[in-house]
Order: sequence, then structure tokens, then C-alpha cells
Amino acid sequence: MNLKLKKPLAVIDLETTGLDVVNDRLIELSVWKIAIDNSSTSRTWRVNPERDIPAESSMIHGIYEEDIKDAPVFREVATEILDFMEGCDIGGYNLHRLDIPVLVDEFLRINKEFKMEGRLVVDVYRIFMLNEGRDLKSAYKFYCKKELENAHSAEADVKATYEVLQSQLDRYPDIQNDMEFLHEYTSTGKFLDSGRRFLVEDGIAKVNFGKHKGKPVAQVLKEEPQYYDWIMKNNFLLDTKQKLTALKLSTKFG
Repeated sequence: MNLKLKKPLAVIDLETTGLDVVNDRLIELSVWKIAIDNSSTSRTWRVNPERDIPAESSMIHGIYEEDIKDAPVFREVATEILDFMEGCDIGGYNLHRLDIPVLVDEFLRINKEFKMEGRLVVDVYRIFMLNEGRDLKSAYKFYCKKELENAHSAEADVKATYEVLQSQLDRYPDIQNDMEFLHEYTSTGKFLDSGRRFLVEDGIAKVNFGKHKGKPVAQVLKEEPQYYDWIMKNNFLLDTKQKLTALKLSTKFG
């Protein structure tokens, strides 16, 4: 089933130096862009992460240091990526845990912004988990009745993800072919930052981790002023730090 789109949909997949969203870096980004009329085009960028690629990571995605030694660094392709994804909603497979946080912070490191505001996000993994529950390779076999060749190749994964989403719409009659519905259906909450450390509940910004989980951010900043400095000095995403700074400045406790 073709998606009913009001804006182009960019299905994304990243390959990285590892799974640490704070410290690991992008190696490959593939984007399968589907236009409103369901025509599509794809782009893949390989980038030099300017650091070693652990052997265990290379064994998963098949990208070795030799493969990217002459590739551009991220800042050299960032504008091209932004232009290609301009005005697009976002789709992917389990993209909230790795793809979005890593991509957002890659841009912040070079003083650019990949804005998530105004973009609808559809997580094919969430549809699968809510209705069945397995990884992308299993999902592809389950929904599309095909074996996924070149699994963990970013380009193969984005195409498989889009095919799975189309098959999910065919399989589940209760899932509406509507991006707003899919965005809400696959959402796990309204998060302020890509690292999901802060969220909004009933219009109130709250902490979403640690000993202060569930408390309003304003309350934590008032009762424990050193909390802000602790976040700023420790191993958190740049996007998380920027969002907390904005919250701090917006309260009388800033």
C-alpha cells in the first residue's frame, strides 16, 4: 500500500562507529526520500568519522577504516544532507534510540541544526513491536516474505524499512494510512531532546531519567541548582545540554 503523504518522507538509516549515541560517530547515512506522489529517490553518504572504527562494529556493518579513509568529513556534506531532507517527515526502524540522536548531534558539533520540530516521525519498529515484535531482518521476512540481503547496509535497511511500512498498512486495518496517525501511533511520548532525557507531560517539562525522573525540570533546577552544571560537564548529548539550557533560561531560576 502506498503511503498517503502531505509532505515528502525521508526514511533514514545510519551506520556508526558504535552504539554510544554520545561518543560514537556517523560513518554512513542513507536516505530513501518518497515524494507526495510516491515517486522516490535515494542518497547515501559515507563520511570519515575522524576516529578509529572498532573491529566489532565493522564486522556488523561491513565498513572498515580503509573504506572511508578518503571520504569527506561530516562538515563537508552537511549542507547537502540538510538540503536533501528539507521539508521531509522522518521514517526509520528504531530510529529514536540511535539514528536521530546521532544525526542531530553531528550537526550541532559543526554549529548547524537539524530541526526535528515540525517533522512527523514514524518508527516502523514501534508498529512491529506493538503488533508482532522482532528485528528488521525478521520483520522484512514476516511482512514482505523475502530475505533481507546485505542486512546492516544502510541503503538496504532503508529500502527494507519502507517496504515493511507499506506491508504493515496492508496487514493491519486499524492502522490509518495517514502520517499524523502514524506519528502518534509510533510515538512513545513528547520528548524535548533527541536523547529523551526530558519530556513534556500535561504541558510541563519533566526529567525522564535518574533520581529526578518524573519531576518538573523547574523544580529540580530550584531545589538542586548544581543539577544544571552536572549535565553540562558530563557525558550527555549536545542537544540535551542545549534543551536544558533553554529550559533554564525560560524559568525564573535561570
